[in-house]
Amino acid sequence: MPISQVPFAGISNPVDFRNIVINGDMQIAQRNTSVASITTDAYHTVDRFLTTINTLGTWTQSQSTNVPTGQGFANSFKMDCTTADASPGAADYLFIRQLFEGQNLQYLKKGTANALPLTASFWVKSTKIGTFIVQLLDQDNNRSVSKPYTVSVTNTWEYKTITFPGDTTGALDNNNESSLQLRFWLAAGSNFTSGTLNTTWQSGVSANTAVGQVNVADNTANDWLITGVQLEAGSQASGFEFMPFDIDLGRCLRYFQIPPGINVYAQVVSRYIGMEQPLAVYMRATPTITNTFSLGGGATQTDQAVYNRGNNGIGFYTQFSGLGGNTGGNETVNLKLDAEL
Repeated sequence: MPISQVPFAGISNPVDFRNIVINGDMQIAQRNTSVASITTDAYHTVDRFLTTINTLGTWTQSQSTNVPTGQGFANSFKMDCTTADASPGAADYLFIRQLFEGQNLQYLKKGTANALPLTASFWVKSTKIGTFIVQLLDQDNNRSVSKPYTVSVTNTWEYKTITFPGDTTGALDNNNESSLQLRFWLAAGSNFTSGTLNTTWQSGVSANTAVGQVNVADNTANDWLITGVQLEAGSQASGFEFMPFDIDLGRCLRYFQIPPGINVYAQVVSRYIGMEQPLAVYMRATPTITNTFSLGGGATQTDQAVYNRGNNGIGFYTQFSGLGGNTGGNETVNLKLDAEL
């Protein structure tokens, strides 16, 4: 679609949370803005976009400032191939996905006669031209639908829209677990490409998932960028729904938080520190907590633990010894809270 025909998404486009995708303009990246040598699954950079890979190249991923001109975006999500794999094994795969809670999708009426279609829209740029696959996966019922799009011109931003039919089979669970996935394929082995592309909803068959997908991993000159990702009910794409930064950040914090480092001072007589800190927002579920402690005053840590209070907050304690001639010691506690789907 020529840029002149793309629906304008300006101040006349009010926020009504029609976009199911969180952080579709790639403006939030709490963990990192760039990560090299990627060969494993993780949320590496941009929040809510999960890299899923099985022995298919090595990648540098970044929150890029390369964006389509004049469309209101400041950031994109970039995958840059640094070690090529021109001959993927049958079980190899690489895709970027976002997972959605079932309780946020009940209005789609999936599994009923009134099931709504879904339309995905996005801007994409790649040095690799050809056919790419976008997939919706219903995890609750093991059902899937895939649609192709074409990168027509190398290294040029292009606007794409894809409409998926409504699915009258299989209702989505009404809970805070992952029910639906949106997947952007970058490469796939024959286990995922040897069948017939399932362009209508059907029981999940791997061979029908990514038929025709080009291999972005076949050359270290290849990269792939995306921004303005929107998934909405209906058969037409609307202009991208820009969120205020604080609103999008709050939605991302539901799944992952890095609270500010907690600085405390411990007296020699106690050699024990304990405190609690409230969460910035309620998280999707009780988070997994990772932590690092930085001790001052010559102290040596002998024991530590971090515990959670569910959605109410987190806490920690630490014990230490050996403050030398000092009367106390400074300690900084850095936490990461993960409740990702």
